[in-house]
Amino acid sequence: MQTFILTFVILFLTLIGFILGKRRSVKISNGGVNKLHSLPGYYGLYVAMWCSIPAVIFLALWLSFENSIITTLIVSDLPDEMKDLPPDRMSLIVNDIKNLAEGNIVSKEPDEALKKAALHYSRLKEVAYASLFTLIMIISTVFGIFTYRKIQSNFRARNKVEKIMEIILIASSTVAIFTTIGIVLSVLFESIRFFRQIPVFEFLLGLKWSPQMAIRPDQVGASGSFGIIPLVTGTMLISFIAMVVAVPIGLMSAIYMSEYASYRTRAIVKPLLEILAGIPTVVYGFFAALTVAPFIRDTGALVGLDVSSESALAAGLVMGVMIIPFVSSLSDDVINAVPQSMRDGSYAIGATQSETIIRVLLQAALPGIVGSVLLAVSRAIGETMIVVMAAGLTANLTGNPFEAVTTFTVQIVTLLIGDQEFDSPKTLAAFALGLILFIMTLCLNIVALYVVRKYREQYE
Repeated sequence: MQTFILTFVILFLTLIGFILGKRRSVKISNGGVNKLHSLPGYYGLYVAMWCSIPAVIFLALWLSFENSIITTLIVSDLPDEMKDLPPDRMSLIVNDIKNLAEGNIVSKEPDEALKKAALHYSRLKEVAYASLFTLIMIISTVFGIFTYRKIQSNFRARNKVEKIMEIILIASSTVAIFTTIGIVLSVLFESIRFFRQIPVFEFLLGLKWSPQMAIRPDQVGASGSFGIIPLVTGTMLISFIAMVVAVPIGLMSAIYMSEYASYRTRAIVKPLLEILAGIPTVVYGFFAALTVAPFIRDTGALVGLDVSSESALAAGLVMGVMIIPFVSSLSDDVINAVPQSMRDGSYAIGATQSETIIRVLLQAALPGIVGSVLLAVSRAIGETMIVVMAAGLTANLTGNPFEAVTTFTVQIVTLLIGDQEFDSPKTLAAFALGLILFIMTLCLNIVALYVVRKYREQYE
């Protein structure tokens, strides 16, 4: 709540800065905007940026260090017998102090030392908030006044604003890049720890997945097998079924909406298809588990097939319906982007509409269509809830769509449920699976880039 109030204050001061900066530029020009180097809005934006950006940076830095500083001050005032506790025990005490200060229930009746520390914590939080509020007001006001006074008729406000925007865009791109690098490195380092305990070839070529490690030598049912081949086959099988459903329906829907449907029909059908992408995946999972899977099982029983109550076919069919909008919407956009002159030229030499679609439009839109299909494949590979609820958790090495299978993402979730010690191969296997999944999606992106570059055509 306090952060929301501070954000509102910064936005309010930014708005005030924009209004005052714009008014000053108009006043200096005496109504003749042509005398100014830039439009009045740029002067307002310049003042607004300097009112908000320093304050936002200061707020982010304050919030990053506030908790650790207050915790250090609280721990320093604890009795000597508490200061010598192990780090894990000290963490529990600090957590009890924070819960007591916030009025939450603690694990036991607090003693006087904890009550005193909680009171001290509350006072420090109040002082920190008051100080932060005051400093933000001062910083925003000082920078606003400084930039307000710099406004003159020959001041290059537009250049300054564009330079600041360029810096913001570069910083945003840098954050995105370093975030990606951080994610990859964190997964890579934990995977290396896993491969120090489990051989790489056993992991990549093993035919059995049973990550339960034995705690005692005589423990039963804890084989500790880490072969990912069953997970690969399960992931590929479900993704293949999903794409068999999604690609033809999605592509045909895109062709219909782009070339055959009237404007009014397209305005109705396209949003209805895109609604499928907005339905939560857990709803699809319920639908697959309670409707589709029993229907497939009962239908299979009628023709003498032994269909499991949880099957790859049920999960793949429902997942295919879910990713239809990824294919249809993007394919529709790229088909519409093909120049009308190509259609007219095809019709001029006597081609029919179907011939024009097959031999001209689809070939011209091929890079975009391939991109939409690969995006849908990536979405199918990364799906979790539908597989958990409709395909099960059993790592079967099979190509039979009527049997239960599992996927990479399901096993990652299963391995990381609850409190885990990140020292055992069982837990570290989740990071190794994540690394393999990252490599798979990276390969898909490389293939997509290759196809786009190979078949891209430039139109005037």
